[in-house]
Order: sequence, then C-alpha cells, then structure tokens
Amino acid sequence: MNKSIKTIGATVIGLAVAGAVVYAAGVEYDLNRPARMESAMAPEGTVEAQIARGKYVAFAADCAACHTSKGGGAPFAGGYSLETPFGTILSSNITSDKETGIGNWSLEQFDRAVRHGKGSHGYLYPAMPYTAYASMSDGDIRDLWAYVKTIAPVSHPVVENQLPFPYNQRWLLGGWNALFFHAQPFKADDTKSVEYNRGAYLVEGAGHCAACHTGKNFLGGDSSAFLQGGSLSGWYAPDLTPNPHVGLGTWSIDDIVGYLQTGSNEKTVSSGPMTEAIENSTQHLNPSDLRAIAVFLKGQKPSPSVPPSTLSADDESMQLGKRVFESQCIACHASNGTGVRRMIPALAGNAAVNSNDPASLLQVVLKGEEAPMTAGNPTAAGMPRFDWKLSDDEIASVLTYVRNSWGNGAPAVSAKSVATVRASEGAKAWLGK
Repeated sequence: MNKSIKTIGATVIGLAVAGAVVYAAGVEYDLNRPARMESAMAPEGTVEAQIARGKYVAFAADCAACHTSKGGGAPFAGGYSLETPFGTILSSNITSDKETGIGNWSLEQFDRAVRHGKGSHGYLYPAMPYTAYASMSDGDIRDLWAYVKTIAPVSHPVVENQLPFPYNQRWLLGGWNALFFHAQPFKADDTKSVEYNRGAYLVEGAGHCAACHTGKNFLGGDSSAFLQGGSLSGWYAPDLTPNPHVGLGTWSIDDIVGYLQTGSNEKTVSSGPMTEAIENSTQHLNPSDLRAIAVFLKGQKPSPSVPPSTLSADDESMQLGKRVFESQCIACHASNGTGVRRMIPALAGNAAVNSNDPASLLQVVLKGEEAPMTAGNPTAAGMPRFDWKLSDDEIASVLTYVRNSWGNGAPAVSAKSVATVRASEGAKAWLGK
C-alpha cells in the first residue's frame, strides 16, 4: 500500500515538474518569437500626414486617458492608477524619454506591446487592452508609432507592477493569454455595410469598448455577454446593446453621436471613467466615425435583461425616498425627473438609472461629479456630493425611489450597499451621526 502511494506521489510530482518545464519553455518561446507586420507597404503621403493620422489613432485608442496621471501629470508620462480586482497597476511612460519612457524602442517593439501584449519586462497585464488593439491594422500601428515618437520626452520613472504575489509574476500571463487572448486581425462582415464595419473596427479594436462594457470572469477574461455592461473600479459601465430598458434601445443614431461628441444628450450626461473617455477620445473623432460606432452598436443583439416589477409607491423606502427627492433633488432634476436638457441628466427613462447594478449612481450621489467639458458642450454642470448630508438609509431610499418612478424599474438599493461604497471609495461620513 505504502509503495503504491509513493509511486502515485512520484508520478504526480514528475508530471508537475514536466508540466512546469513545458510551460516555462512555451513562455520563453512566446516572449522571444518575432511579431512581424503582415503588410510591407510604406506609409502613405508625407511624414506630417502620417503623424496627423497617428494622432487621430491615439485619440481613437484613448491613449492619453490611461497614460497620463491625474492631478496635472505630464501627458503620456504614465503613472495613472488602474484599479483591478487583483490589485493596482500604474500605466507606463510612453514619451520618447530614453531612460524612463520608450525613446529607445523600435516600431517592432512598439507593435509587440500594443498588439501582442509583450513589453520590455515581459508580458503586459491586460489592463493594457492589447486584446482589443490586436485587431488594429498595420497602417494604424505605423501611424500611431510615428505620432508617439513626436511626444516630448518626460523623465518620469514609474513602478508599473504593484500587484501582490502571485499576480505580480508576469510569466503567469502566458497561461492567461492562452485562455483568453486570440490575436486576430480585424475581419469585415461581408453581410454588413461599410459603415457598420468601420464602427465594428473602432468599437472592437482601438476603442476597446469591451474592456469596460463587457463583464469579466473570475480570471479577468471577457464573458460572452458582449457589451452588456460590466463593473470597473467601483463604477458600472452600462449595457451598450439596443435593450430598451437598460441599454441604447430608445437612443437614436444622433443620440449616440451627440453623447460621444459632447458627453451629454437629451437622455443622460456622462460620469466617471466615461467622462474621461469622452474628453480624451471620442469628442475628437470625426462625425462619420462616430456615426459608424452608433450604427454598429444599434446593430447588436439586445441583451436579455428585462425590467423587474416596480416597487409600490406605498413601500416604506419609496415614501422616504420621495421625501428626500423633494427636499434635495427636485430643484435640478424636476418633479417629473426630466432634468435640464444637455446639462442635468433626465432620471426618467434613463438606462443607467435602470441598471441592475447601482454602483455608478452610488458614486455620483456620495461623492458628486463634474459633467464633461467638451468643445461641443463647454458649460458643464456639477452634481454636489451628498455623503456628508444624507444617511445611508436616505441615499438608499432616494435611489430606490428614482429607480422605480416615472416609468423606471430597477431593484431597490440597500443601506448596506451605500455603507460599503461609502467606506471603499473614501466618501465622507454623514454629519448626522
């Protein structure tokens, strides 16, 4: 019996060692194999034209938002804190500084990082959306590199990897990539229009919309619920499918274009990470590309989410919420929840309000929010913070009221959820305690 157990144990250990050796060899091969561009064509036009195209690609890919730290950091010098379920990652310095940036890189090294997730330290973490950028064209990558090389050098060392063990071991990402990263160039759908395919290229590739708007599994890989909403750093990125209740089903093409251009439309105003994306990225895209994005989004299959039963007006939480709304919210959002066009978001029929996950609403009510400031809408209204002013019960009740009034329908918000977000997001304590 003991001999059999020893034999089995030795076999298991031997297989584990063999598997580790094979995995290590695979990682070594993967990290060192060349990543060559498929197209050998030279860039079109002058160098100036290529740089201008590359700057536009940088806007489409939202490079500045993640590679510029908050609070006055130099553009593209890195240090932006990316909060993940596994810990904190800081974005890298991608200026042309030769010591702390990428000034010594070649086009091939740049391409390996952007489209293949391999940098100077080994595998990149998928907080850098190389899984989406993999579908970008050779031409866009060349043009983007031409532009990035013109960014003034900034000496700013960044310790990017601040994850705890074992997540700080980059070599483990070889297995993650094998499971979730399938680098494929963009392939147009011949059954769809040129405009739809352009929108698909932008949404699935440079725009990397799924990075926020698609839910993740426990390993951080995309779920199959494409663009049906996802959690991100304490916020909820809403459903982008044509679902009429929680998505874009009631939005027109022009509604989507206007929102991406200015950060607001007759239905809502952006907040949180989406405001950063609009200010740094989508407001700079040309109208034809914004329309293409809208056509693609409207062409998706609606998510299966259905409205829950609306809470009765006699519900105790609804009654408290109505009193809070009338005393604190009605001046701006109006008694019928219509808000102020293009300035204060309507609450009635607002898909974000109807979302099953109230995370973004909790962030905005507790900590306040500045509306986006864009060229198309330079006058941004602010939402004051209510963390100091309202108790957990009052905030939970007013959100429950808003989510179940004027035709809305969404699950009730609990005081416990408010308390959790208040603590995790560093909101102020209620002064009434």
